[in-house]
Amino acid sequence: MKGRITPENITHLYPNEIFIFGSNLSGRHGKGAAKQALGWGAKWGQAEGIQGRTYGIPTKDRTIRRTLTIEEIKPFVDRFIDFATQHPKLTFLVSAIGCGLAGLKPKQIAPLFKKCANIQNVWLPSRFWHKINSI
Repeated sequence: MKGRITPENITHLYPNEIFIFGSNLSGRHGKGAAKQALGWGAKWGQAEGIQGRTYGIPTKDRTIRRTLTIEEIKPFVDRFIDFATQHPKLTFLVSAIGCGLAGLKPKQIAPLFKKCANIQNVWLPSRFWHKINSI
């Protein structure tokens, strides 16, 4: 971990920083971290992947009513981890995806990010680190 803790409240991004946010499968970024991501280039209608200085990971379905299961979220997280590994000059600030409007708990979502413990350019919320370190 060595200090790779995402700040609780991200208000600005330094050069080469990418904000990772939880989105929905319709790419409607109307609330929470997704709405905040619009200010850094998130694209309305794009659910997943790099968008300006942000990267979306879906945690809710197209209707925005149903939270995706951990099994449904896992492939999106795996693709993010692959992307982060391929872009070592960028710093990825993962917000507490799934733990806001989607209603998941860190103990549910954090294990999906376990591989990030060895990826130096990925920062995670302290709540995720606590769960990963106890696995």
